[in-house]
Amino acid sequence: MTERRNRLTTAFRIILAIPHLILVGGPLGAALSWSASQPGEDGSASAGGGGGGLIGLAATVAAVISWFAIVFTGKQPEGLRGFCEFYIRWRVRAVAYTTLLRDEYPPFGEGDYPAEFEVDLPTLPRNRLTVGFRLLLAIPHILAVWFLGIGWFFTSIAAWFAILFTGNYPRGIYDYGVGVLRWNSRLEGYLLLLYDDYPPFFLR
Repeated sequence: MTERRNRLTTAFRIILAIPHLILVGGPLGAALSWSASQPGEDGSASAGGGGGGLIGLAATVAAVISWFAIVFTGKQPEGLRGFCEFYIRWRVRAVAYTTLLRDEYPPFGEGDYPAEFEVDLPTLPRNRLTVGFRLLLAIPHILAVWFLGIGWFFTSIAAWFAILFTGNYPRGIYDYGVGVLRWNSRLEGYLLLLYDDYPPFFLR
């Protein structure tokens, strides 16, 4: 969405996004906080996930329970999986709005929105080995998203000024933001145990 943008809602975007930020967190916050909440090799888990807001905290608990369920039974409880999918779909819409990628105000919970997250059901039985070491396997992506997120922070600020003064979102900056959101969302889905396929390393 690089056509003429709404300067008024852009100017107050952070304030307008506060309810969503409280519930599902801000950009990158959840992906990087999963590392503090995933069970370690000894099966222990520390409190974390606050970067994903209040609902993100609940999704973290669901992911931890799912981790134990998959490791010991090879299956993820359907209700826990559904809740994590609900959370990440809401989160993608909220982050797209917060980072100025869209002007439409996102719905609370489910609802139609131009930014969506879709994931296919994983192959059964689940891969217990990759689930057991999920956090370790995700470290390269966590580091990559962390560095990309620094760039996203500064490009989003640049976009904010560009929209306020010109009414347009520079195409190159926009494409970068969309790419980081996609990468971050794939990482969060992987850490939430929604699938076992290893995420690709690219901004598409």
